[in-house]
Amino acid sequence: MIQKLVAGIDIGGTNTTFGLVGAYGNILFKESVPTENFPIPEDLVAVVCEHIRKAMKPFENKYVLAGVGIGAPNGNYFKGTIEFAPNLKWYGIIPLAKLFNERLGVKTTLTNDANAAAIGEMIFGGAKGMKDFIFITLGTGLGSGIVVNGKMVYGHDSFAGEIGHVIMFPDGRQCGCGRKGCLETYCSATGIKRTYSDLQMSHHEKTNNKGKVADAKYIYDKVIEGDKDAIEAFNYTGDILGLALANSVAYTSPEAIFLFGGLALSGDYIFKPTIESFERNLLNIYKNKIKILPSQLKENDAALLGAASLVWKELQ
Repeated sequence: MIQKLVAGIDIGGTNTTFGLVGAYGNILFKESVPTENFPIPEDLVAVVCEHIRKAMKPFENKYVLAGVGIGAPNGNYFKGTIEFAPNLKWYGIIPLAKLFNERLGVKTTLTNDANAAAIGEMIFGGAKGMKDFIFITLGTGLGSGIVVNGKMVYGHDSFAGEIGHVIMFPDGRQCGCGRKGCLETYCSATGIKRTYSDLQMSHHEKTNNKGKVADAKYIYDKVIEGDKDAIEAFNYTGDILGLALANSVAYTSPEAIFLFGGLALSGDYIFKPTIESFERNLLNIYKNKIKILPSQLKENDAALLGAASLVWKELQ
């Protein structure tokens, strides 16, 4: 009996990862190419499609390619386009789903990378069986995907759910979106680095990183050592994140909130202050009802599984 495989593609500012994914999240093939090497999107599409065709050959007697799922920055689910993505060298509106469809001849579905990961959590991760949840990615910025009644919230234009750009402090830190005080400028790898640096400056202390610029991993290592500024930086970050998530609950009343990404891997150092702030700021009718949980997607495979899950969700 011929079974189905789905091609998952994650378009990143640095690398594009792609592979073949089975119905249970089993990855049969995985590869990546530098996105930066392809200033013309059609050239990237041609190379990725060629790799996918070659990868399918050993499986032709057992599998058929059932579709392509793409996660990309500023991805428009309704139109299948990438629109004015700031971290890509491609300018304007790119009809990426159409380009892949024309070359591979199968239905292609595209959404932004955080939404794709959220669907991946629902199909292959900890949100299995849940119809209402929020997915948060804590990376360089803060991405999010909101699922209500089993469906991703896209809004009228496919760009709903940008929790990272809720303004927490008017006239606060400058954000890459052009505004000030956005959540992601405080609750992200970039944000906690800024917080830690500010704390050290305010305490007139010199860093002991021998000239290296402190990153989130460095701050995590310092908190393990008991560094007071690192502990305060994590507590401050969690306090703001918990407040933002408590406000988000008022819109959708989710069953759970999943945290994913490098910062989430710091465990209780970020989860404990976040949960404390979350419960403290919740409306009474929501208290002690909503779990804040670590994602069950593997860090290295999450983007690929998320992209593939766009198609698997439709097939299911």
